[in-house]
Amino acid sequence: MASILRTTSIKSALSWVVMLICSVTLLASLTISTIQDIGFQKKKLLDQLQAYTNIIAFNSVAGILVDDAEMEDNRLKSFSAVEILYNIHIYKLSPENNQLSFFSSYNRKDIGPHPTQFARVANLTQPLAEGDVVEISKPVEFDGKVIGYIYIRAGMDELSSYVQSRLLFDLLIACIALICAYFVSRHLQRRFTAPIETLLSVVQKVTKEKSYAVRIPESEVQEIHVLGRAINAMLDRIEQQINKLQQAETEIRQLNQGLEQKINERTQALKTSNQDLLNTLETLHQYQNQIVETEKMASLGQMVAGVAHEVNTPIGLGVTASTLMQDRLADIQVAFDEKKLTSNQLQRFLSESKENLGIIYRNLERAASLIRSFKQVAVDQSNENRRQFSVVQLVNEVLLSLRPNLKKTQHEVLVECDEKLEVDSKPGPLNQILINLIMNSLIHAFETIEKGQIKIQIRVEQNRCYVHYEDNGAGVPEHIKKRIFDPFVTTKRGEGGSGLGMHLVYNLVTQALNGKIALESTLGEGVRIDFDFPVIVKNNSAATI
Repeated sequence: MASILRTTSIKSALSWVVMLICSVTLLASLTISTIQDIGFQKKKLLDQLQAYTNIIAFNSVAGILVDDAEMEDNRLKSFSAVEILYNIHIYKLSPENNQLSFFSSYNRKDIGPHPTQFARVANLTQPLAEGDVVEISKPVEFDGKVIGYIYIRAGMDELSSYVQSRLLFDLLIACIALICAYFVSRHLQRRFTAPIETLLSVVQKVTKEKSYAVRIPESEVQEIHVLGRAINAMLDRIEQQINKLQQAETEIRQLNQGLEQKINERTQALKTSNQDLLNTLETLHQYQNQIVETEKMASLGQMVAGVAHEVNTPIGLGVTASTLMQDRLADIQVAFDEKKLTSNQLQRFLSESKENLGIIYRNLERAASLIRSFKQVAVDQSNENRRQFSVVQLVNEVLLSLRPNLKKTQHEVLVECDEKLEVDSKPGPLNQILINLIMNSLIHAFETIEKGQIKIQIRVEQNRCYVHYEDNGAGVPEHIKKRIFDPFVTTKRGEGGSGLGMHLVYNLVTQALNGKIALESTLGEGVRIDFDFPVIVKNNSAATI
């Protein structure tokens, strides 16, 4: 059986060669230029960020020296026009203990605050790029001494956008160039195949008619002219062309294998980066839990200070009354020893003694009541175990512990709850929730209101305790209401507000009590908070409100 001769078309060969040369050349040139341009833009961005760092460090010297954080806050607000800047922190170095403290900051509105970087700020003097974020710091120096640090966290969104635009532009150029190459190859096909068709027709004529006198006309193409004189040479050239095409296919296959290897390497690097991000998120959650526990202790400390001040008053009155009684007793003793004691003196002494003893007893009883209430509140706050308790008594103990804060104002707290209602639940989280809600109203809602009103309604239905909390204060702005339960959300930024109060309330309701919570508020019309959680009712005959 005769072997089949392996041939190829010159048309396709021309197309392959032209398109391959254009593709490889275009890919190489675009890749090199794109990499160089991206590197230049990245360097430009880092240089710009370095310049901002130097400017802020230079301008912050005066503010740190005079300890004027408000001036630095106002100055940093001018960087709101620079969209690449996410967060700017200014830390002050204390000369006494060589410790850093937070001094001033700027946060882009859509980004929000960023945790302090006390431990890393000294090691970020060179820009550090992680993902789409760049971090850099610079020491603030005065007379050769470091008085603070500047920390900047910026985004690389503009660079990413520029890279995308550049890639799209390169892709457009590549498409246009390949289309042009395609038309050039088509033109070359027509130029080279027309003489070949003439040659084919002559060869067929020679084969059929056996007319060897027929000569192949001359051609402008040298290869075709050679083919006209030697058919074997033409076949050899065709075979060489096929080998070249096979070699080109082998090179393309090798390039594809190399590309797959690079993709696998990049995929592995991406997995490693994702794992690092997950570890970072876990660390952030741990820090958040620690901050929430700190907020609990801060609330308890504030209550301790208030109760201590409240207890001092009855004890002081008792001491005054006992001192007065001691003085009167000394006078009576002198009169008795000198035998000058009269019945009027004795009667007056007995009357004053009865009155002073009454004062001492009432004030000591008042102090004991305050201490008992505070002790119960403190035990409940630090203990999340279940126990049976009276709901009304728990609320009254909370109000008594907050009496130092409430008595300074004209605000009114109304409680609607069945006095016989007893449940089995966790009094500690409920205690902490009510304290945070009431303090939140006193600090935020009634800031500009002289006489506000707080209403607390508690009822039990189908083994669930429903608590409705309402005040007639200033209300919550719309942009804050959507994020009211998120950590670090506060309207008192820079004025002592931590932004953890409502976040703590949310965690206590949903996690400690396994309940649900919802908030409704209109600016200027107060706030309404409803939450419920499962309980075991001990007094089933108690009426619900």
